[in-house]
This record gives sequence, structure tokens and C-alpha cells, in this order.
Amino acid sequence: MKLTWKDHEEVAWALIDKFPDQDPLKLSFPKLHKMVMELEGFDDKPEGSNEKILENIQMAWYQEKQ
Repeated sequence: MKLTWKDHEEVAWALIDKFPDQDPLKLSFPKLHKMVMELEGFDDKPEGSNEKILENIQMAWYQEKQ
């Protein structure tokens, strides 16, 4: 399954799997963007994200870790 910027919950789960000890609230958006781009199965354009999309991913990641 290919992930895109719109798949914020699925991207959050992939980030949890790859970075289980990372606190998502301690990440800058540029660092989060880089981490998402490096996920296996992520297939979208780097310029397709924006602050709102990254915030949605960050919040989904945070909520799933609780």
C-alpha cells in the first residue's frame, strides 16, 4: 500500500513502527517531513505537504502513542 500526505493516520502508524521511542511533539516540521519522506511505502511528492498536513500527522502520531 502506498502512503500519501493525505493518509495521516496510516503515516502516523508507520512512524510509530519505525521510530517507537520518538516523542512526536519534540519534532520540528522540517524533521517530521524528512522522517515521513523516508518511510517505506511513502510515495508522494515532497512539495505536497504543508504545515496543516504535518500537524495532522504529528497529532495522529501523538494520540496513537497514548
